Amino acid sequence: MGLSTLDLAIVITYGLFIFGLAQYISREKAGAGPKDTTDYFLASRNLPWWAIGASLIASNISAEQIVGMSGSGFAIGLAIASYEWMAALTLLIVGKYFLPIFLKNDIFTMPQFLERRYGTNIRTLMALFWLVLYVFVNLTSIIWLGSIAVTKVAGVDQDIALAGLGLFALVYQLRGGLKAVALTDIVQVTLLVLGGLTITGLALHQLGGSGGIVAGFDRLVTEVPGHFHMILTPDNPFYKDLPGISVLIGGMWIANLSYWGFNQYIIQRALAAKSLAEAQKGVLFAAFLKLLMPVIIVLPGIAAVLLAPDIARPDEAYPTLMRLLPTGLLGLVFAALVAAIVASTASKINSVATIFTLDVYAKIGKAEAGPAREKHLIMVGRIAAAVSILIAIATARPLLGSSDQAFQFIQEFSGFFTPGITVIFLLGLFWKRANEAGAISAAVASVALSYAFKTGLPALPFMDRMGLVFLASLALAVVVSLLTRPSKGGDTIDTASVSYATRTSFNIGSGVVIAILIALYATWW
Repeated sequence: MGLSTLDLAIVITYGLFIFGLAQYISREKAGAGPKDTTDYFLASRNLPWWAIGASLIASNISAEQIVGMSGSGFAIGLAIASYEWMAALTLLIVGKYFLPIFLKNDIFTMPQFLERRYGTNIRTLMALFWLVLYVFVNLTSIIWLGSIAVTKVAGVDQDIALAGLGLFALVYQLRGGLKAVALTDIVQVTLLVLGGLTITGLALHQLGGSGGIVAGFDRLVTEVPGHFHMILTPDNPFYKDLPGISVLIGGMWIANLSYWGFNQYIIQRALAAKSLAEAQKGVLFAAFLKLLMPVIIVLPGIAAVLLAPDIARPDEAYPTLMRLLPTGLLGLVFAALVAAIVASTASKINSVATIFTLDVYAKIGKAEAGPAREKHLIMVGRIAAAVSILIAIATARPLLGSSDQAFQFIQEFSGFFTPGITVIFLLGLFWKRANEAGAISAAVASVALSYAFKTGLPALPFMDRMGLVFLASLALAVVVSLLTRPSKGGDTIDTASVSYATRTSFNIGSGVVIAILIALYATWW
């Protein structure tokens, strides 16, 4: 397809601006860059609520959401929006019940929490798991799907797009660490929202003709009513992907709690807050943004059912709609897509560097703490960041080149571990008797049972499988913990003095989010 000169100028301007802003933030107040590991990996624990909320969404929304979920909107309909809307409710739970414990106990990383709560073995085991997952599954899929989108819209060779996206995300955050990522994410999210609303508005306006956007939406509801059911029935061909009521009360909760509550590259933003109240305002802001995401991501896919009914694959829905945009607006929306890809990739790179440096490398050797060691660890983090993205660029095509659905590749691989991770953290947070033996048994059982269910009951919906594995792993962890001795010398996590009281503003905001969710599901059930 290719971009016009004006569109290309807009994209280049965005790239130069966001890179320059990141470098400015990296130097701000520090003179020569980050002072220590807290500054580099946790932005000096001084992030404001708006940066936390924006960075949570920018880290989460990338090519697999924009391209993949829009494609699911084309094929399945509004039901796929449950991934976004249920995440809004999950964020409220994380803010009220998880963050008070993490921030009270000065937690830097999720593996660090596991060591303080259980012991060193589980910290090492999970740190290595997350590094493998982030590099070989998440990073590869983000830049691979991103490169497909860039190639379809801009006509760039896919290998060049793959390397370009990865390397730009690396250099953009390399100097300033989390501060550079989080404080520029408000720009990324603003561009994402404006660009997304633009393509949705233009698509609906084209459908509505002289009646405008409202008429276009009414036409969609009238002509493709099957795409506006939130809860699918068993006779729906996509029931296996979204198994009816299980979306609300089943396995999706397991995935959401693991992703939003115990996932380093997500929770790291909240851990860097200047206070608990600021962190809670940040996740509340993110929850409201989550309510908006289906309008930006899913609705264009549904519109493509009428505007582009002959596309070869559902994942082509969003790039196809982009071709409808006039010159100038195409550059804006394309820049928004690139912004989402770069922001998510940069966040993942930073979290790889954080876990490798603080949970693996820093545990090697007994050098005394001091400025020299802090600078050394920052250098190690930068090297780890560079190595991780280079590995992802090199392995993306071999791993995903023959895959029809990279999003499913992520879900299938990470879903083997998700139930066990959720068990380990929930028991660690809320049941004092849980020990390391029980935690390790849950991790092992999660993988073994997930594989057994997948091969033995292939017709069982993915979400139902996660729910059953979670319950079995939970039961095993409880039994093993009761039959073995409490962890020796561990459990330095203070939960007794933690207060779960939240400010009136958080409570009111949470009530509004819940009311909106009830209205949405009541309307489109």
